[in-house]
Formats: sequence, C-alpha cells, structure tokens
Amino acid sequence: MEHAKHSIKPIGSRVFIGKLAGTRVFDPVGDEIGRVTDVIIVLRFTGLPTVVGLVVEVAGHRRVFVPVTRIVAIQPGQVITTGLVNIRQFQQRVAETMVMGELMDRVLAMRDGSGDVKIQDMCMEQDDRRDWYITKLYVQRVTSALALSRGETMLIDPSEVSHLRKSVLPQEATTLLAQLEDAKAADVADVLADLPEERRLEVAAQLGDDRLADVLEELGQEDRVSILTSLDVARAADILDVMQPDDATDLVNELPEKQAQILLAEMEPEEAADVRRLMAYGERTAGGLMTTTPVILPPDADVATLLAHVRRKDIPPALAAMVCVCRPPTETPTGRFLGAVHIQKALREPPQTLVGQILDDDLKGVDPSAGIGTVTRLLATYNLTAVPVVDKNRHLLGAVSVDDVLDHLLPEDWRDADEDETDLAMERERIEDGGQA
Repeated sequence: MEHAKHSIKPIGSRVFIGKLAGTRVFDPVGDEIGRVTDVIIVLRFTGLPTVVGLVVEVAGHRRVFVPVTRIVAIQPGQVITTGLVNIRQFQQRVAETMVMGELMDRVLAMRDGSGDVKIQDMCMEQDDRRDWYITKLYVQRVTSALALSRGETMLIDPSEVSHLRKSVLPQEATTLLAQLEDAKAADVADVLADLPEERRLEVAAQLGDDRLADVLEELGQEDRVSILTSLDVARAADILDVMQPDDATDLVNELPEKQAQILLAEMEPEEAADVRRLMAYGERTAGGLMTTTPVILPPDADVATLLAHVRRKDIPPALAAMVCVCRPPTETPTGRFLGAVHIQKALREPPQTLVGQILDDDLKGVDPSAGIGTVTRLLATYNLTAVPVVDKNRHLLGAVSVDDVLDHLLPEDWRDADEDETDLAMERERIEDGGQA
C-alpha cells in the first residue's frame, strides 16, 4: 500500500543518504556542530519509511541524535540545524532503523519476481508538511545466489521490494565498510557499538584480520567477547595472533576457561606462549599490563635502523616513542636490558650513530610484580610513554605503555559510557579513595 495521504514535494534535489554521510552539520550562525554518520528511519508496514533524524558525531567522538524537526536545510556539503542539540549519547530505539548501519547492502527480492537486488543507496525527500520520507531506493541487481555477481542499477520505489524490514539473504557490509575505511580503529569501534548485535557481528566478520584486531582492542568487554566468540575457532585464533599480546591476554582472560584453552591451542605457538606468559601475572601488575613486543635493538644498531623500526605501522605510538636496547638475543624474555633510546634523542643524531652511544641507562625498568601505582608514578615522574619490565637478572620481559595503564585506571566500562558518565565515575572513585576537591 503506497503512502498517499499527501504528496511528496521535493525541496530542491533529492538527498541521497550515502552522500549525506560525512556531511558537516552547522548551527544557524555557521559554527560547526559535527558530521553526519547515519540517518534514522522508522519502517512501517504500510506507507513510506519515515525519516526521524540524523546521527551526528560531535566533539569527543560522541554520537548524538538530531531530530528532523531541528533541521533547517540540507544543502550540498552541509546540513543547517536550529542549533538546539541534545548532547546525550545516541541510543537507538526498538522501532528505529539505521540506514547506513543496517540497510545499506541489504539483499531483497523484487515483488514482481524479477530477482534479487542489493540496496546501494536511499533517497529521502520532504513533503508539503516538511516531513521527510524515503521515496526511492538505488539498487543493483544480483545475478547469483551468493550476491557475488552484479547486474544493472536502477532507482525504484520502496514498495517494489519485499521484506524491507528484514533481509532475506546473507548481507554484505561493503557500503558501511567503505565509509569506515579511513577511520581510526576507535571510531570504527564506536560505530560498531551503536549497531544492533546481529548487524555488529555481520560487519565485524567482514573486516580484515588486522583491522578487526585493532577494533577489538578499542571495544568494551561485552562487545569484543561477543564478536570473537561469533567467529569460527580458526579465525578467532588468527585475530588473537595479530593483536598486541597484552590486549590478546585481556581478551582471552574474559572468555570461559574451556573456550580460552581451545583458542590458545589453535594460535601460533609463539603468540600463544606470549599470552600464557602474561596470564601468569596479576592483572594490575607490571607483568600483567606489559606487552612482550616492544621495539628492541642491540647496542650496535645505528639510528637509521632505529628509525626504520619505529616507523612501522603496526607499532603503537606509545611504544614507538622509546626503543629498548638489549644484548642479543633481542627477544623477550632472554636479552639483557642495557637501557633505552628515546625517539626525540635519536632524531637529533646522525643516521650512523650507534644506539649504544645515546642510551638512557638511568632508566632501570620495573619488576613484573610491581603494582600499577608504581608504574604510573614512573611514567609521570619521568614523562615516559612506556616503562621497561625486567626480571631480577636484568632480562627484558616487556614494556608497559601509558595507554595500557590508562585502560586500567579508567572505570571498567569506560568504552561503553559517554564522557560525562566517565567523569562522574572517576570523581566518585577519587572521593571514595579520600581525594581532595
């Protein structure tokens, strides 16, 4: 049954939602509020889908809801609002559907029996009452059951497809993934956290191993466990293999014991050994916090070699700022720790300078049994981004980075809470610990 109570009256050109994603949002005086990340609609059993608002990412990576009633204009490259924005974190309601997050790439059947189509984009238009509706679907014909073969593209009415409210074939997430391709892992994690669980698992499954590993490190405990356990054992083990050892250890520790042992047995032996070694330490000790893969060089390596190592994309910034220098073998936990070279110091030296000549040998490191308080004080006292962890014989075991310390100092569910909730939780903790205002 078509929406026929009042006519759709386009205001300017049609607005395609795929192009709207990423558009900057402004208040009436021209100050930028944020960027559009999704469009929220309500799918009805009769009539056209109704647009109820936009999801906008504002400062601090917070995603907020802007109702359509507060949208003054949608123009090429910008959305103008009334300026009244509720800054509470967006929470999807049961009746709401996210166009980018849930409907893009849906494979649906044409009602005329001509085959299946995949949604590539949606068009929204405003009627004479200034309400917004989804009036057209931009689709591509699917010519194989696995949606691997593509056919013609066309613009159709929403009523021309069946089951828009629910996908009837396995779904890809290529459009959403394309939107997230250049986003930081933490931002991708925010997007996944806002999706319904079924869609979250679908999108996560289509991320590459390295990308998914990075994203899992940024998700809250419940979401990352859910994603990892939804994968087959072989792929889950591959993901753990490419994660930082300390993050992989945290994730394995969150799994049921039987499942954890199955994954450890499936992992590469060397990676599994690192995880098992870290699991032996207390969670809030230097040993439990450390990664076993800091940047390590022998004293006869030169600055040029050092710079080549720290510029690798897989090295976290906090670890890249400091290189541990050890006598061979340069593998934890066997090399004898001599000191560290800070990247800023190395940048001031000629490329042929040996790292052994510019050592900071005052940095002694900490014992793996040292508590998180001791590690935090060292980081703060010496303005470090990482602290080496050594045993009683001065063998380098690993390094604790500042981001891992922060992860454990922040409230346990900080990734799932907005900034205000995190501030309140930390303030309560400070007061409970006897802190001063």
